[in-house]
Parts: sequence; structure tokens; C-alpha cells
Amino acid sequence: MTVATLAYQSLGVVYGDLSTSPLYVYKTTFSGKLSLHENDEEIYGVFSFIFWTFTLIALFKYTLIVMSADDNGEGGTFALYSLLCRHARLSILPNQQATDEKLSAYATHGSMETWQSSALKSFFEKHPRFRTGLFILVLLGTCMAIGDGVLTPTISVLSAVSGVRLKITALHENYVVLISCVIIVGLFSLQHHGTNRVAFMFAPIVAAWLLCISSIGIYNIFRWNPHIFRALSPVYMLKFLKRTGIEGWISLGGVVLSITGVETMFADLGHFSSLSIRVAFSFLVYPCLVLAYMGEAAFLSKHHEDIQRSFYKAIPEAVFWPVFIVATFAAVVGSQAVISATFSIINQCCALNCFPFVKIIHTSSKIYGQIYIPEVNWILMCLCLAVTIGLRDTNMMGHAYGLAVTTVMFVTTCLMALVILIVWKQRIAIAVAFLVIFGSMELLYISASVYKIPEGGWIPLALSFIFMAIMYIWNYGTTKKHEFDVENKVSMNRIVCLGPSLGMVRVPGIGLIYTNLVSGVPAVFGHFVTNLPAFHQVLVFVCVKSVQVPYISEKDRLMIGRVGPKEYCMFRCIVRYGYKDLQQENYDFENRLVSGIVQFVEAEEDTTLKTTFISACGREVGNMDIEKFDAQNQDHSFTNSKSSDILETKIRKGHGGGAPLKDESLQILRAKESGVAFILGHSYAKAKKSSSIVKKFAINVVYSFLSKNCREPDVVLNVPHTSLLEVGMIYHV
Repeated sequence: MTVATLAYQSLGVVYGDLSTSPLYVYKTTFSGKLSLHENDEEIYGVFSFIFWTFTLIALFKYTLIVMSADDNGEGGTFALYSLLCRHARLSILPNQQATDEKLSAYATHGSMETWQSSALKSFFEKHPRFRTGLFILVLLGTCMAIGDGVLTPTISVLSAVSGVRLKITALHENYVVLISCVIIVGLFSLQHHGTNRVAFMFAPIVAAWLLCISSIGIYNIFRWNPHIFRALSPVYMLKFLKRTGIEGWISLGGVVLSITGVETMFADLGHFSSLSIRVAFSFLVYPCLVLAYMGEAAFLSKHHEDIQRSFYKAIPEAVFWPVFIVATFAAVVGSQAVISATFSIINQCCALNCFPFVKIIHTSSKIYGQIYIPEVNWILMCLCLAVTIGLRDTNMMGHAYGLAVTTVMFVTTCLMALVILIVWKQRIAIAVAFLVIFGSMELLYISASVYKIPEGGWIPLALSFIFMAIMYIWNYGTTKKHEFDVENKVSMNRIVCLGPSLGMVRVPGIGLIYTNLVSGVPAVFGHFVTNLPAFHQVLVFVCVKSVQVPYISEKDRLMIGRVGPKEYCMFRCIVRYGYKDLQQENYDFENRLVSGIVQFVEAEEDTTLKTTFISACGREVGNMDIEKFDAQNQDHSFTNSKSSDILETKIRKGHGGGAPLKDESLQILRAKESGVAFILGHSYAKAKKSSSIVKKFAINVVYSFLSKNCREPDVVLNVPHTSLLEVGMIYHV
């Protein structure tokens, strides 16, 4: 697919939010006391601020610099954090292993290490609190991005619909709000169908919208004020601040709305190539929006009285209704892109143990990554309706929106400065220059937005606080449960002393015990056999974990190894996913697992003292003492997506007189025919009696509530209910 085709398709997915900003930028900027300064100098100054903000942050920062910091083609806050985690070992994920670093996507090689990057890595290693602080900073940016999923549909749709009052003056504000709510409800109600069915319309709608507003901008420039080009000089920014003082500084919270959606360019990098997004922005989006803002400024310079309805007033009478219709569709497209991005963010948070498990539905069998999360969808819809009905004013919405946008951009700037030092290994002067130039600009806009907290800016703060509390407490509780599992796992020496029967009756079949541990025998197994002294002939400990990479190929998905001596017939399977991977409903996990175990047994050397681990392609990857295997747990055999075909070929060869399967392999296949049982721990976390009141509230109330109301592990892991056994466990953390 050519770059031009990808650039065209990116218009509908990436630029819907950014392209609808002209609907409300000038209106929000000139709200409040700045409306008393409506003259040419102030209008020139505001346009100059818009132009240079758009140029420096959108064009230079994001298009030229930030988009180069992709994580295997993926962008966004989590991509930057993932890069830092791999290069500086900042990962918050448990169960990270040396074998994970052998993944092709995990590669950390590059230029030579500098003393600055080494010193910074050492600093984070010695100070865990700063690692926690960085994690909280990432959560803040993530939560503000989720807040965008609430604010974008409200301000975009309401701004587009409110234009109808220019032609139908008798229409009451309540009807405008009602129409906006109907559109919002319809938008969220269609989410379960997925965007793939209507996505083909998104690009032409946004393209038509950009061409419309740029054409109108050119018309207004020549019709009203051809000298508006003078405002491109940054001198007008200084004149603006000098003349307006504190009112001008406060109004910058409206100027920043001109770059809402630039973070989406980076976040949606995985859907397109960086070159295609850069081409679309540089050659179409950027010039069209600059012309639109310039034309509106030219119109305002001759119509000061129309400042609060300047966008629709600047539209020529003959094309008003066509532009109004396109504006409404463009607002819906922009909202759709942000809603889809919110689903993707929540999915990543779940993978990184930062959000309770939710139901994730794949809406497209052809396009990977298109998902729908029912719980999140309806919560977002209710929040959007509450903001629309509660505020009713796009100016107040703009104040809230501005704070959310600037905070996300500042978080990206901070993470990017660390990437320049640690990942790119550039001189500290370059990282400091990047942080000072762009960070100071964003802090200026944040300070202006903070002043508007009583006038709507409190909304993203409240939403972010709620989401951050949920994410942090869930991550904290999950981490404490894992620490409890590690501290209370059953000793391998105790298992070996029980003998091959493990001190209980071994019945035909395969038992899969799901655990959070990549080594050792989980406490849930001991709890199970204590209450029911019988277990299956073949025992497999299954650990589903996430790795700090976006995707993991199917050939690297499973790692299989043996636990204890051969006669115990115990194995461990580690199922690895990237933070953007989706667990497939029709994964055929049982057959893949059994074929992988048989393949491992067939490749294993026939020795009782040592076990050699063979990769799926037959390459020897290491050997170690069986007694040390579970403690170190560094080398496993890898199965790939074709392991079933390999196994069937082996069986056919055995039947045809070739090398037959080993007795243990036949035993495993017979056990599979007897049935597979899934054993999951149904855990309850409780804070210790000696814990503080805050910890007791967080664990016993908040974490317990989230655990009871989120998706159960068996649903997340797609475990069949007919074969499910749950073992109750209480965790004192």
C-alpha cells in the first residue's frame, strides 16, 4: 500500500479531533474579560499565538521529533514508558524473565552507552520512589487521555449543532442540548458494530471538511483583510500580552484548543506508518487549518461583534447548510476516533495490571486491534451526557478540555526527554533543551488552564483523580497479591519428597492450574490437594503474563518446561502477551498446549540428571540441573503456531514405521482424551490487622469492590465453565 493511500486513510482515524478545533477555539479564547479587548491588535495576537503554537508543538515537536520515538511501530504514552522500562529496567510488571529479552521486539541494542544515560539508569535503580513517581506520571497522562474521551464528543458535537441557531433564531438552547444528546447516544449505541463498517466514510468526510474550511478561510482573507498575514510575526504575541495583561494570559487556555488531537497523531501510529501520518499532516492538515484560523481572524478583524459565533458567521450564506452538515459529520468522526483510542488505552491498562478486567470484544475479524468494551462505552456515554446537560456551554467545556490536553502533552514531553537520554543516548544538553523549550510552553498553557478550574477545569481533574485512584489501587492490590504468592509458594523439595504420586491419587486427565508465578508451585495447588487429595495424571502450571513490548508473535507465545523429575509428569506453560495484544476467543488453547508439551517431550534428551531445552526449530537453547530449573527458570522450549502440524507429522511417521512417539508423549495424549480440567484460584484480598487505615480502606473496600464487580479470571482467560474448578483463597496483604 502506498504512502499516499495510507496518508489519505489516516485523515479519518487520526485527524478528526484536530480538524474540528476551529469550531470553538476563537469563541473560547475571547470568553471572559478578554471580550472587552476585541480589537484588531488582540485578534492579530490571538492568531499569532495559534499559528506558532500549532507550528512549534504540532509540527516540530510531534511530527518531527516525538513520532520518531515509536515502540516497534506503536506510539502513545505507554509506548514511551515501555521503551524506558526495557532500556532502564523500570518495569512494574511482575514475572519478568531473562528469556523475555530474547524477543525480537525487546531489542535494546543501539548506540554506545553514555555516562549520562548510565547515571540516570543507576539513579532509578537506587531510588524506587522515583520509579513509582514516573509510574504515577504515566498514569496521570493516561487518565487525562481518558478524560479526552469524555470531553471531545461533548464539545465537538455541541459546537457543531449550536450553529443551527444562527438560521433558526427561535430555537431554544434546550433543543440544541437535546439534539446534541441524541447524537451522542446514537454515537455510543453504534460502537458495538465496530468502526470498520463506517470507517471507509471517515477519510472523505474529514478531507471534505478540511477543504471546506480552508476554502472559506481563503475567501475571508481576500474578502475582509488581506493584511492578516502580518499576524504571522511573533511580535504580535508580545503586543497581545502587553496590552491585555492577566486577561490575555488567562485566554491562552482557549488558544491551546487549537492543538487538541495532536497526541492522537502519536497514539495512532500503530495503525499507519509514521511517514504517512507526517505526509498527511504536513501537506494537507497543517496548511488547511492555518488557512482556516487565518481566515476566521480576518473576518473577526472586521466583525468584532460576532466574536462568540465567529465560525458560522464567517461562512458565506450560499454554502452555510452544506458546511453545517459536514461540520456535524466531522464532529462525529472526531469523537469516534477518541472513543476508539479510549478503548485501546483501557485494554493496555488491563494488560499492565493497571485496570480491573473488563469484557473486550473484537469488532473486526480482518482488522487487528479494533475492539469494543461495553462497560467503558456506557460509562463514557453517561459522563458525556452529564457534561453536556450540566454545562450546556462550550466555553466551560473548552476550559476543561484545555487542561486535559496540556497535561497529556506535558507528560509526553517529560517522558520524551528521558527517552532522548536513556534510549537515544543523546547528550544531556539536547534533552534539557527539548524539555525547556516545549515544557515551558506547555506549562504556560497549563497555568492559564488552571486558572479556569472553577469554570469547568475541575472536570478533567475530578475524572483523572477517580481513574488514577482506581488504577493505582488495582495495581497496588495486584502487586501485593503476587508478593503473597511468591512468599507462600510450595517448596520444590517438599514436592519431590512426596514421590511421583505427590502423596495423592493421580486420576486420568490433564489438570491446568492457573497461577501468577513463573517459577515454583503456587499455594493454591497445596490448598487444593489438602481439601481434595486427588489430582490428574498430567499436571501443568499455566501462567498468563504480559511483557513490556506491544506485540508477541505466535511462535514466541508459549514457553514450556518441566517441573521436577520426569516421572512426576509436571510441566509449566508460560503464555506471553504484549501490552497491545488481544487474547483471542477462538485460540484453541488446549490443543496448542498439549501439542507443545508433546513436542517438548519428544525433543528432550533421555536423561534423568539434566534436561536440555530445545526450541521449536530444533535448536538447543541451554541445559541445567532439574533441581535448579524451577528456581532459575531461564530456559524453556518454545512452541510455534505450527506445532500441531509438526506433531501430526510425527504421529504419522510413527504409524508408518518411523520413530514412534515416546511413552510419555502417548501418556499425555491419552490423558488429553480423558479430559482437561481448569483450576483457578478464587482469591479474596484482605489487609493485615496491623495495616494503616488508608491501606485497609484501599484493600478491604476499594480493591474488594473492584474485584467483585470486574470480569472474573475464567471469563478473561476464556475457560470453559464445564471444565472449571475454583479454589477459594484469602490473601493477607
